[in-house]
Amino acid sequence: MTQFRPSRFEILPPVIKNLLIINGLVFFAQITIKNTAFGSLEDIFALHTFQSELFKPWQFITHMFMHGDFGHLFFNMFALWMFGSILENVWGQKRFLIFYFVCGLGAALAHMIALYFDKQTIIQQFNAIQTQMDIEYFLRKYWYGEPLPPVLDAAKAVVRAQLNEATLGASGAVFGCLAAFGYLFPNTYLYLYFFVPVKAKWFVIGYIAIELYSTLKNSAGDNVAHLAHLGGALFGFLLVWSWNKTNRRKFY
Repeated sequence: MTQFRPSRFEILPPVIKNLLIINGLVFFAQITIKNTAFGSLEDIFALHTFQSELFKPWQFITHMFMHGDFGHLFFNMFALWMFGSILENVWGQKRFLIFYFVCGLGAALAHMIALYFDKQTIIQQFNAIQTQMDIEYFLRKYWYGEPLPPVLDAAKAVVRAQLNEATLGASGAVFGCLAAFGYLFPNTYLYLYFFVPVKAKWFVIGYIAIELYSTLKNSAGDNVAHLAHLGGALFGFLLVWSWNKTNRRKFY
């Protein structure tokens, strides 16, 4: 069997429907509630690096329901419906929900590891600057009575801003769904731009290759969490592979 032809298929299965609703409601809250008594919604619920003062454990889950803009939300939810609805129809609600959150958490973990090393370099550079300037600052303030130059304070502000950068979106979990779809239904045709047919396996491989290239290239100004995408795809592939390694009938 080379293509997916289900006998019973729900266009909008329950888990997918509820995920779409929750993501939509959270985005509505993001654009209507700018700040709370505890800070902005992104400060509280988006994912932050371990080194950030804004990091909270619940952000591993909550960041998956937040998005940067309407385009970000739309394309993630469209892909979730497109691939996730088929997976939920095949697996059922419970297994798909487990799969979705495992992929999202795996993507977050991969991204957090990358962030830790990236931000650690920034912290080390700042500490080196601070060490060099400590003696000069001490002499200026306590010996000569001169005001401290604002250089170090400005550097602290820059470091703090970089440590407090937020990561948000369901992309990691969606990439897990994409990887699982390509694994289970490799010869099912997808239509790029609704016109160009391509088999799912080649679409997934090509998309993953683009994400890997973007990760290695690490272009300045690129604010897309490519490594999170790869982490979600990897966790999705490993999970669906472990579920199906003794049950070849799940291949289509």
